[in-house]
Amino acid sequence: VQLQASGGGLVQPGGSLRLSCAASGSIFSITNIGWYRQAPGKQRELAATITRSGNTHYSDAIKGRFTISRDNSGNAVYLQMNSLKPEDTAVYYCWAFGSWKEYWGQGTLVTVSS
Repeated sequence: VQLQASGGGLVQPGGSLRLSCAASGSIFSITNIGWYRQAPGKQRELAATITRSGNTHYSDAIKGRFTISRDNSGNAVYLQMNSLKPEDTAVYYCWAFGSWKEYWGQGTLVTVSS
């Protein structure tokens, strides 16, 4: 499974961004897919995930502001980020799990600053 993330950038506090992750390869094996993030000087942490059946999980830090979704084909997952805060500044990584394996995409940098 290969994961390609895109959509990061610079945004002002209170603004919005939408991250995309395109999955390719053995995508039929994926059961969970989502996003982790790593802020400067901090450990990587889970942001949001979605299962094949559509069940979602969000970290407390982003709940109510971010929305994860996936297309019906399972080829892509999205993270709509609203009401962004400076503390959301991080490298966002696309992640997938399936067949007892984890897969990681390259990160995309999100910077929230005025």
